[in-house]
Amino acid sequence: MSAQNTAGIQTLLDAEREAQKIVQKARTYRTQKVKEARSEAQKEIDEYKSQKEDEFKRFESQHSGTHSQIEEEATREVQRTLEEIKRLGDEKAPAVIQDLLKAVIHIKPAPHRNAAPSA
Repeated sequence: MSAQNTAGIQTLLDAEREAQKIVQKARTYRTQKVKEARSEAQKEIDEYKSQKEDEFKRFESQHSGTHSQIEEEATREVQRTLEEIKRLGDEKAPAVIQDLLKAVIHIKPAPHRNAAPSA
């Protein structure tokens, strides 16, 4: 019976070695698949990032021109307003000077309306 037991034990040991080989192959396969999945995911991430960067650059180029146009228009509007103020200043300056001179030269002293009348 010992030969039969030894043969049975040997069969079990062979089966265990075969199972270990299968498990090792499965681990190797799983590790390989995880690496492939990571590299594929990184590839997709890079493609998506590149796509979004291109979209952003297009958006930026479309709207940066708008900002410069708005800035130019604002500058033109400010220049028009300054020219109008200067024109009005030159036009009204003599009258304003005359009014100031009249107020300084022709003084009419009077108590302030809130001043208490002296008794």
